[in-house]
Amino acid sequence: MSNDKDTFNVADLTSALNEDNRADLVNALKSKIQSLAGQHSDILESLSPNVRKRVEVLREIQGQHDELEAKFFEERAALEAKYQKLYQPLYTKRYEIVNGTTEVEEGAVKETAPDNEEDQEKGVPAFWLTAMKNNEVLAEEISERDEGALKYLKDIKWSRIENPKGFKLDFFFDTNPYFTNSVLTKHII
Repeated sequence: MSNDKDTFNVADLTSALNEDNRADLVNALKSKIQSLAGQHSDILESLSPNVRKRVEVLREIQGQHDELEAKFFEERAALEAKYQKLYQPLYTKRYEIVNGTTEVEEGAVKETAPDNEEDQEKGVPAFWLTAMKNNEVLAEEISERDEGALKYLKDIKWSRIENPKGFKLDFFFDTNPYFTNSVLTKHII
């Protein structure tokens, strides 16, 4: 399509393609379809009365679908919030083990660090770097240049952003020779 008013806003669609923003994608497509329908209403009027009646029923069905989908997204958001709270104690335990503030003894977590701290490594060195390099999607994004800094990564926290819809990732780092910030944040909108 050559006319600016006939083209999708690429930034809006790119953002909407994120799984968490499926509703935004649906709304962007509906908006575009409605604008096209307005421009091409003569096509609808050129249809026979029986076909027009069918198209109207299809619009009603789509409206019912949209209502159900809105309820789905509402319930999914509530369910995600519920489970985010349930995950939190697990994330805390993971943080403590990875960073050596607690020790594991035969499958159980011990609240104190080992007695011989000088003789033993604390935590799980380069845990996040290793985890990221073993993730199909992330592995391709990590360069050799990134690896040095990622060895200092202590934790990653995810949180939802409501306005505009999306989420953010906070990356928590130990003191390192690569940058002075202890937290780097990435917003995905």
